[in-house]
Amino acid sequence: MAKRILVVEDNDLNRKLFCDVLKSQGYAVEPVADGLEALDRARQFVPNLIIMDIQMPNVSGLDLIEAAKADATLRAIPVLAVTAYAGKGDEERIRDAGAEGYLAKPVSIRPFMAAVKALVEKPAG
Repeated sequence: MAKRILVVEDNDLNRKLFCDVLKSQGYAVEPVADGLEALDRARQFVPNLIIMDIQMPNVSGLDLIEAAKADATLRAIPVLAVTAYAGKGDEERIRDAGAEGYLAKPVSIRPFMAAVKALVEKPAG
């Protein structure tokens, strides 16, 4: 059974890149372009990992991470935060919101896959 990954990313190129790379590694992928749909899609898809862009229109990835961690159904799903604006203190804020992983853009494939595998293969608990 393929591990399932929800990719929440408003940038079309990044979303396609993440999805293509993950599919090539055997993951089942569900892309979401609009953060407002992210939590509903997560409840339907029940992913093993959520990859969350932080800078999105309509709703911040930080708010979505906090909402997911406050939701009984989604709380246990690890979140890998991805952001283009990695300023001082950003990683700490993102981890405080509940993200288990953090990558700054532009994302290189090898560190991206290493971060994904570390979170997906980690035993739940």
